[in-house]
Amino acid sequence: MSYVEMPGAKVPIRMWADPATVEEGALQQLRNVATLPWIKGLAVMPDVHYGKGATVGSVIAMQGAVCPAAVGVDIGCGMSAVRTSLTANDLPGDLSRLRSRIEQAIPVGRGMHADPVDPGGFHGLATAGWDDFWGRFGDVAEAVRFRQERAEKQMGTLGSGNHFVEVCLDSEGTVWLMLHSGSRNIGKELAEHHIGIAQRLPHNQGLVDRDLAVFVADTPQMAAYRNDLFWAQEYAKYNRTLMMALLKDVVRKEFKKAKPTFEQEISCHHNYVAEERYEGMDLLVTRKGAIRAGSGDYGIIPGSMGTGSYIVKGLGNEKSFNSASHGAGRRMSRNAAKRRFSTKDLEEQTRGVECRKDSGVVDEIPGAYKPIEQVIDQQRDLVQVVAKLKQVVCVKG
Repeated sequence: MSYVEMPGAKVPIRMWADPATVEEGALQQLRNVATLPWIKGLAVMPDVHYGKGATVGSVIAMQGAVCPAAVGVDIGCGMSAVRTSLTANDLPGDLSRLRSRIEQAIPVGRGMHADPVDPGGFHGLATAGWDDFWGRFGDVAEAVRFRQERAEKQMGTLGSGNHFVEVCLDSEGTVWLMLHSGSRNIGKELAEHHIGIAQRLPHNQGLVDRDLAVFVADTPQMAAYRNDLFWAQEYAKYNRTLMMALLKDVVRKEFKKAKPTFEQEISCHHNYVAEERYEGMDLLVTRKGAIRAGSGDYGIIPGSMGTGSYIVKGLGNEKSFNSASHGAGRRMSRNAAKRRFSTKDLEEQTRGVECRKDSGVVDEIPGAYKPIEQVIDQQRDLVQVVAKLKQVVCVKG
């Protein structure tokens, strides 16, 4: 489908979704965003749903301003995937050992490594820039600097919620590795610190929603936020890089006889800010639950823990600010999912997947998400499908 255009106070709202299927709370959030004085464009992805601060599945283009709550608290959250030389024939019938080895190598939930993981200890992992990255930690907000030791130990860890590590098969039976995580607790604390500052600034007091408080260009508050924002986005990128190295290490050891090799990794943020130019304007583009889909850009659009995912290539549609959806998108809240579904439902909907099937992950049940095929179909003018993946192992936080 192409987009549907809805009227907005300052800019039209371009929706790659049927407005009739979007909950009123999300539509109101979008209308609120369209009132911001600095807004230059608003695109809405097919996985759109209500979110804290701003709508998940929204792309907000502003000039001279950025809204920290629209970025969200998991700054730099995103995906990584890599195609391997392994095939379905290389996999054992019982995948529980492989899942256990992954969980031992990559801490989940609130877990962290006992000591910081040395990136220099992995075959083929480029380490240029790591020392400089940690050297810049002394320039982030003073309120979180005492967290460096924890941040270093959480580098290369999964987190919780909808974050995951998966082993997948494509339609040709080739094994892929895929993972989803962000900037862990340090990103959350930086985000909350700056959201609090933004909400107290005088120019934000008349906004329709205090969660839409912005920093504006050429102010010390904006400079401080941009510094911390871009640092946290790098943290998320390095976190995924290190997790993928740990995951590859597990696969090498578990499939020693097959001598697995790995193609170039695909990696994309889906909660972040980028400086981009459209229609002659330099804009700050916030993607909250959206990936960059410029012409030729590779991206990853996951479904749920039982339905599979897509590797895509961007078509460079500037109407969407070169963006596409970041996943299937929730169709019900976590609490609603827990009320509606049982562990028996979870077992049924994740049949054939080696994963947790206990009450702690019922809120991540496939039935709580929109159908991924429908979401992909609604953005055929934004991305081209390269591969469809189906998970056989899923590690949840």
